[in-house]
Amino acid sequence: MSQTHHLTTTAFELSGYRAVRSLGVVRGIIVRSRSVIGNIGASIQTLFGGNISLYTTLCERTREEAFNLMLEHAGELGANAVIGVRYDANEIAAGVTEVLCYGTAVYVEPVN
Repeated sequence: MSQTHHLTTTAFELSGYRAVRSLGVVRGIIVRSRSVIGNIGASIQTLFGGNISLYTTLCERTREEAFNLMLEHAGELGANAVIGVRYDANEIAAGVTEVLCYGTAVYVEPVN
């Protein structure tokens, strides 16, 4: 699955659909650390300024994995959509970060 899904939204309503059943909060959690080699490469990139692409790639991949885990959790509950999608991140130890993607799992039907 990719970074987007046509039945997910940060809003609390999904345009063109009606939520007929709310299935509760769903989440995807990833805990990731930076590798020593990645830190060295990123340190070299900081010498030149600008985007630190090694960290950007790591962050994008981690968010995508958390998003996909959230979608899996929603599917296990029988949902076909997730509304109110949010991300949160916390450093839980030096160089170790938790990324959480969460929202409300719902079953939606098209509005006629």
